[in-house]
Amino acid sequence: MSEEKLAQKPEGNTDAGNKKSSIVAEFKEFISKGNVIDLAVGIIIGTAFTAIVDSLVNNIIMPLIGMFVGGKRFNGLVLEIPWGDKPVIAYGSFIQAIINFLIIAACVFLIVKFVNLIVRKKPAPPKKPSNEEILLTEIRDLLKNQQQK
Repeated sequence: MSEEKLAQKPEGNTDAGNKKSSIVAEFKEFISKGNVIDLAVGIIIGTAFTAIVDSLVNNIIMPLIGMFVGGKRFNGLVLEIPWGDKPVIAYGSFIQAIINFLIIAACVFLIVKFVNLIVRKKPAPPKKPSNEEILLTEIRDLLKNQQQK
């Protein structure tokens, strides 16, 4: 083979190389957007917050509720069924999950309300009329003056 043919790149590899580099560039652009980073931080904080709420519900709220219900732990509330692979339905855990959800939802609601108070949008200042509007206003005023004479 001649040296020219050896120096030329095969056509199929250039497309694959371009596609690969464009995907990498597109991924870099996607990951560097602020929204993706904000979302990741929010998920991490949300996970930590969920652990706090779980501890609050499991270790403080549920034992207090259990005292009023008769000293039972909610995790221990089950309905025994005589058939199937799982002989119990753990409805106490379900009630506990509902309470977790309600507490988390209330906290998120309060956080959103607080942020809305801080970041209250100021009304936009009245915009300056465009040149066309100024010209039309002048024409209108001239026509009124002519009709009044």
